[in-house]
Amino acid sequence: MVPDSSAVFDTLTGPPRASLRRGGEAGLHRRHARSRHRRAGGRVDAVHLQTVTDAADRRLDDYRGLTDVALRSLGDPGRGLYIAESTKVIARAVAAGHLPRSVLVQERRVDEIGAIVGELDVPVYVVPDEVAEAVTGFAVHRGTIASMHRPELPSVRDVIEGASVVLILENIGDHTNVGAAFRAAAGLGADAVLVAPRGADPLYRRSVRVSMGTVFQVPWTRIVDWEAAIADLHDAGFDIAALALSDDAVTLDAYVADRPDRVALVMGSEGDGLSRTAIDSADTVVTIPMFGGVDSLNVASAAAVALWAVRR
Repeated sequence: MVPDSSAVFDTLTGPPRASLRRGGEAGLHRRHARSRHRRAGGRVDAVHLQTVTDAADRRLDDYRGLTDVALRSLGDPGRGLYIAESTKVIARAVAAGHLPRSVLVQERRVDEIGAIVGELDVPVYVVPDEVAEAVTGFAVHRGTIASMHRPELPSVRDVIEGASVVLILENIGDHTNVGAAFRAAAGLGADAVLVAPRGADPLYRRSVRVSMGTVFQVPWTRIVDWEAAIADLHDAGFDIAALALSDDAVTLDAYVADRPDRVALVMGSEGDGLSRTAIDSADTVVTIPMFGGVDSLNVASAAAVALWAVRR
């Protein structure tokens, strides 16, 4: 029988001193508790649980004031972090190889998060509901938030290798649309997603939440140089199809009736559509037939329709 592992609860009422961050214990009230997080086969893993009751505790700084401005700063590549919210999203991130720096959890979710990060050397800060809300600036309905290390993105060539259907998002600035487009990509068979340089961050909290964590499921990267990315796609044998309103566009059903083996679908923002550069880079311009006086769809909806047609 595998013995139970002990988890240590550290209860602090103020920011930790430097000596404590280095492992010292002066002035620290420490109590031990048994914590069981069983996985398949009955194995029990240790979870580094630390109870924090002071919203000013510096260990919670990654979660402080998660406003749009704060999140953009946190998501800056220089800091290399992003926020994942809910046990489902955190589980998908960890399964994709992303590593948490820490986890903030409410008591009712401790067992769930233990099953996800039990094998990882990650501090899990257990906080009362009111502390979670005071720190983050909102009610943490899902009970769990993780500060995640942002992985290094692969090259365009690596992402499209072996792919037959690629979705390209050109400068889509709305995080909700980006998240919904990733969910469509995952659910409707895109093998990879490429995000243009000025597009919204797929790892932004709202993008991840709307995608239901599928941003961790679909291989993706950010385009650094548009012309180089187009060249990589052509070298790999992709036909680049730009979805846009154009007099010379072919309908989506006509395009898929004789579709190439490898297709890259380029989608633009709902307001401005694709840039002239993106349209001129395409081998084919494709349009989705519309009715009722409506000339276009939301970008995520258009991506879903196009992917379904290409994959059927």
